[in-house]
Amino acid sequence: MFNKKMIAAAAALVAAQTAFADDKLIDSVSVEVAAGENVQMVRFNAAKDWDKRWFQSNGTHLSGYWELSTGVWRENRYKNQVGVEQKLWDIGFTPVFRFQNDNKKGMYYEGGIGVHMLSKLYNNSDNRLGTHFQFGDHIATGYVFDNNWELGLKLQHFSNGGYKKPNSGVNYVELKAAYHF
Repeated sequence: MFNKKMIAAAAALVAAQTAFADDKLIDSVSVEVAAGENVQMVRFNAAKDWDKRWFQSNGTHLSGYWELSTGVWRENRYKNQVGVEQKLWDIGFTPVFRFQNDNKKGMYYEGGIGVHMLSKLYNNSDNRLGTHFQFGDHIATGYVFDNNWELGLKLQHFSNGGYKKPNSGVNYVELKAAYHF
Protein backbone atom coordinates (compact mmCIF):
# COMPACT_ATOMS: atom_id res chain seq x y z
CA MET A 1 0.00 0.00 0.00
CA PHE A 2 2.87 2.42 0.76
CA ASN A 3 4.74 3.57 -2.31
CA LYS A 4 7.98 5.50 -2.73
CA LYS A 5 6.18 8.85 -3.19
CA MET A 6 4.31 8.47 0.11
CA ILE A 7 7.51 7.53 1.96
CA ALA A 8 9.34 10.50 0.40
CA ALA A 9 6.52 12.87 1.39
CA ALA A 10 6.60 11.60 4.99
CA ALA A 11 10.39 12.00 5.12
CA ALA A 12 10.08 15.57 3.77
CA LEU A 13 7.55 16.43 6.50
CA VAL A 14 9.84 15.05 9.22
CA ALA A 15 12.83 16.96 7.78
CA ALA A 16 10.79 20.19 7.59
CA GLN A 17 9.61 19.67 11.17
CA THR A 18 13.21 19.35 12.37
CA ALA A 19 14.27 22.45 10.41
CA PHE A 20 11.55 24.53 12.09
CA ALA A 21 11.95 23.02 15.58
CA ASP A 22 11.26 26.27 17.45
CA ASP A 23 8.45 27.42 15.14
CA LYS A 24 6.87 24.13 14.18
CA LEU A 25 5.58 23.73 10.65
CA ILE A 26 3.16 21.08 11.93
CA ASP A 27 1.94 20.21 15.42
CA SER A 28 0.52 16.75 14.82
CA VAL A 29 0.24 13.93 12.32
CA SER A 30 -2.54 11.38 12.02
CA VAL A 31 -3.84 8.44 10.07
CA GLU A 32 -7.52 7.70 9.50
CA VAL A 33 -9.27 4.58 8.29
CA ALA A 34 -12.84 4.95 7.09
CA ALA A 35 -15.74 3.00 5.69
CA GLY A 36 -18.88 4.00 3.84
CA GLU A 37 -21.39 2.31 1.55
CA ASN A 38 -19.20 -0.02 -0.58
CA VAL A 39 -16.20 2.32 -0.17
CA GLN A 40 -13.17 2.49 2.14
CA MET A 41 -10.57 5.20 2.69
CA VAL A 42 -7.14 5.56 4.27
CA ARG A 43 -5.97 9.13 4.85
CA PHE A 44 -2.81 10.78 6.23
CA ASN A 45 -2.99 14.24 7.81
CA ALA A 46 -0.68 16.96 9.05
CA ALA A 47 -2.07 19.69 11.31
CA LYS A 48 -1.05 23.12 12.60
CA ASP A 49 -2.68 24.33 15.83
CA TRP A 50 -4.05 27.89 15.81
CA ASP A 51 -2.89 28.47 19.42
CA LYS A 52 -6.02 30.56 20.07
CA ARG A 53 -8.46 30.32 22.98
CA TRP A 54 -12.00 31.61 22.53
CA PHE A 55 -14.83 31.37 25.06
CA GLN A 56 -12.44 30.19 27.78
CA SER A 57 -14.37 29.08 30.86
CA ASN A 58 -14.18 26.37 33.55
CA GLY A 59 -10.93 24.91 32.19
CA THR A 60 -12.20 24.58 28.59
CA HIS A 61 -12.04 26.67 25.44
CA LEU A 62 -12.75 26.74 21.72
CA SER A 63 -9.72 26.61 19.43
CA GLY A 64 -8.82 24.90 16.19
CA TYR A 65 -6.25 23.86 13.65
CA TRP A 66 -5.48 23.73 9.94
CA GLU A 67 -5.41 20.23 8.46
CA LEU A 68 -3.75 19.17 5.21
CA SER A 69 -4.65 15.65 4.09
CA THR A 70 -4.10 13.09 1.39
CA GLY A 71 -5.89 9.80 1.09
CA VAL A 72 -6.90 6.98 -1.17
CA TRP A 73 -10.49 5.80 -1.66
CA ARG A 74 -11.38 2.30 -2.83
CA GLU A 75 -14.76 2.03 -4.53
CA ASN A 76 -15.97 -1.60 -4.29
CA ARG A 77 -18.93 -1.26 -6.63
CA TYR A 78 -17.65 1.01 -9.41
CA LYS A 79 -20.41 2.06 -11.83
CA ASN A 80 -22.78 -0.03 -9.68
CA GLN A 81 -21.14 -3.29 -10.80
CA VAL A 82 -20.64 -5.84 -8.02
CA GLY A 83 -16.98 -6.80 -7.63
CA VAL A 84 -15.62 -3.99 -9.82
CA GLU A 85 -13.16 -1.70 -7.99
CA GLN A 86 -11.68 1.72 -8.67
CA LYS A 87 -9.23 3.72 -6.58
CA LEU A 88 -8.98 7.49 -6.46
CA TRP A 89 -6.83 10.01 -4.59
CA ASP A 90 -8.11 12.82 -2.39
CA ILE A 91 -6.14 15.92 -1.39
CA GLY A 92 -7.79 18.21 1.15
CA PHE A 93 -7.42 21.32 3.28
CA THR A 94 -9.74 21.86 6.26
CA PRO A 95 -10.01 24.45 9.02
CA VAL A 96 -11.26 22.61 12.13
CA PHE A 97 -12.81 24.09 15.28
CA ARG A 98 -12.19 22.10 18.46
CA PHE A 99 -13.75 22.42 21.92
CA GLN A 100 -11.21 21.06 24.40
CA ASN A 101 -9.69 21.31 27.86
CA ASP A 102 -7.20 24.13 28.45
CA ASN A 103 -4.33 21.61 28.74
CA LYS A 104 -5.41 20.01 25.40
CA LYS A 105 -5.77 16.59 27.09
CA GLY A 106 -8.85 14.46 27.62
CA MET A 107 -12.13 14.60 25.68
CA TYR A 108 -12.67 16.94 22.76
CA TYR A 109 -15.43 17.72 20.26
CA GLU A 110 -14.77 19.22 16.84
CA GLY A 111 -16.22 20.14 13.48
CA GLY A 112 -14.82 21.38 10.21
CA ILE A 113 -15.66 22.17 6.60
CA GLY A 114 -12.88 21.98 4.03
CA VAL A 115 -12.11 21.62 0.34
CA HIS A 116 -11.02 18.42 -1.40
CA MET A 117 -9.84 17.53 -4.88
CA LEU A 118 -10.50 14.00 -6.13
CA SER A 119 -8.27 12.46 -8.81
CA LYS A 120 -11.27 10.83 -10.54
CA LEU A 121 -15.03 11.28 -10.55
CA TYR A 122 -16.70 9.18 -7.89
CA ASN A 123 -19.17 6.63 -9.33
CA ASN A 124 -19.86 3.87 -6.81
CA SER A 125 -23.03 1.92 -5.97
CA ASP A 126 -25.89 4.36 -6.58
CA ASN A 127 -23.76 7.36 -5.51
CA ARG A 128 -22.12 9.71 -7.99
CA LEU A 129 -20.21 12.97 -7.66
CA GLY A 130 -20.24 15.10 -10.81
CA THR A 131 -17.08 17.10 -10.02
CA HIS A 132 -13.52 16.50 -8.86
CA PHE A 133 -13.85 19.43 -6.40
CA GLN A 134 -15.73 18.51 -3.20
CA PHE A 135 -16.51 20.00 0.16
CA GLY A 136 -15.76 17.72 3.10
CA ASP A 137 -17.48 18.44 6.40
CA HIS A 138 -17.17 16.46 9.59
CA ILE A 139 -18.07 16.25 13.24
CA ALA A 140 -15.94 14.26 15.66
CA THR A 141 -15.20 13.37 19.23
CA GLY A 142 -12.09 11.88 20.72
CA TYR A 143 -9.60 11.71 23.52
CA VAL A 144 -6.03 13.03 23.82
CA PHE A 145 -3.96 10.95 26.24
CA ASP A 146 -1.22 12.28 28.55
CA ASN A 147 1.45 10.79 26.25
CA ASN A 148 0.19 13.03 23.36
CA TRP A 149 -1.52 10.19 21.46
CA GLU A 150 -5.08 10.83 20.31
CA LEU A 151 -7.92 8.52 19.29
CA GLY A 152 -11.04 9.88 17.61
CA LEU A 153 -14.26 8.96 15.84
CA LYS A 154 -15.49 11.09 12.92
CA LEU A 155 -18.58 11.28 10.76
CA GLN A 156 -17.68 12.85 7.40
CA HIS A 157 -19.72 13.87 4.38
CA PHE A 158 -18.39 14.77 0.91
CA SER A 159 -20.49 16.78 -1.56
CA ASN A 160 -20.00 19.52 -4.16
CA GLY A 161 -22.67 21.62 -2.45
CA GLY A 162 -25.17 21.03 -5.26
CA TYR A 163 -23.47 23.24 -7.83
CA LYS A 164 -23.34 20.40 -10.40
CA LYS A 165 -25.36 17.21 -10.77
CA PRO A 166 -25.02 14.34 -10.00
CA ASN A 167 -24.28 15.02 -6.37
CA SER A 168 -25.58 12.23 -4.17
CA GLY A 169 -22.75 12.66 -1.64
CA VAL A 170 -20.49 10.17 0.12
CA ASN A 171 -20.58 9.46 3.86
CA TYR A 172 -17.86 7.89 5.99
CA VAL A 173 -17.40 6.71 9.56
CA GLU A 174 -13.72 7.22 10.42
CA LEU A 175 -11.32 6.13 13.13
CA LYS A 176 -8.43 8.51 13.75
CA ALA A 177 -5.09 7.96 15.49
CA ALA A 178 -2.88 11.03 15.94
CA TYR A 179 0.33 12.05 17.64
CA HIS A 180 0.92 15.62 18.89
CA PHE A 181 4.49 16.95 18.93
